[in-house]
Amino acid sequence: MPLIKVQTSIDSPDQTQVESLLKDLSASLATHLGKPESYVMTAFEAGVPMTFAGTTEPVCYVEIKSVGTMGSAKTSTMSQEFCAQLESALGVPKNRIYIEFADAQGAMWGWNGGTFG
Repeated sequence: MPLIKVQTSIDSPDQTQVESLLKDLSASLATHLGKPESYVMTAFEAGVPMTFAGTTEPVCYVEIKSVGTMGSAKTSTMSQEFCAQLESALGVPKNRIYIEFADAQGAMWGWNGGTFG
């Protein structure tokens, strides 16, 4: 049920680097949320035309969604860690990364022909 989706304006790194990043993000998200990694989904989309602060310099937009309450303590910690991970892996400065955190009600998240609520 947790999802972390990264969109970036940079060209895609090679497949091995992308897979490594997605696996790292998956493990980190599971740890932060205290949920089994077997439910975590990751997605990566590179080469997205984007601007931030009026420029086309490298940028990332990240969506983190989960069923349940993340709370400000968790989101603050996750923002620090995921910005650092993305800056290291992709070279996008932390001050050019936005992260949207969204809690979903269980009934609004489907899986395996049913929902979580």
